[in-house]
Amino acid sequence: MTAEPAGAALPAAVLWDMDGTLVDTEPYWIERERRLVAEYGHAWTDEDAHALVGNSLLVSAAYIRDRGPVPLEPEEIVDRLLDGVIADVRGHVPFRPGAPELLDALAGLGVPCALVTMSYRSLAAAVVDALPPGRFAVVVAGDDVTHGKPHPEPYLTAADRLGVPPEACVAIEDSPTGVASAVAAGVPTLAVEHLVPIAPGPLRTVVRTLEGWTPDDLGVLLSGR
Repeated sequence: MTAEPAGAALPAAVLWDMDGTLVDTEPYWIERERRLVAEYGHAWTDEDAHALVGNSLLVSAAYIRDRGPVPLEPEEIVDRLLDGVIADVRGHVPFRPGAPELLDALAGLGVPCALVTMSYRSLAAAVVDALPPGRFAVVVAGDDVTHGKPHPEPYLTAADRLGVPPEACVAIEDSPTGVASAVAAGVPTLAVEHLVPIAPGPLRTVVRTLEGWTPDDLGVLLSGR
């Protein structure tokens, strides 16, 4: 974080990834993956689990089917995992450090936010329901788009629904796949490393935590793009 330069503007909108960025649901996903693979007598490693971070659910399910192996179609694998993670989230929403505070600060300044997740809308709804009303003006979920991350479609869709240019927004992500999607859409990105490392590159600022970040700090990312 740096001091705000004179004349720096707030982002037109902030586009948030969900799993691993807004909420720490990745352990829920990993545990559900392990249970499913174990049902068929196989082991699921951390390396396997981390290979799926940021992917669309059907891509991840195809990996589980082949790598498990799990003799189910990807759609059924998604349904099994999703039902379990939604139940976990309904029991406890594990917000990432600094995320609720930044979301509240953006709401207080009238900066609109979108949730851009490859999880399906049913899980996104469980997370949004745990927040004060109106924190997200738009939700773009994995079952809303034709091409998931790392394709730019999810972030382009969010900006379009908000009526703002992508380059005037800031994305917040935690995975290389998600960062690639946001950058491909032309969105300056705050990459908060969590389970997997993120390489430096254009249009991205890599940090370890959201704690202490303010809306003005996000505006600085725009001014330095």
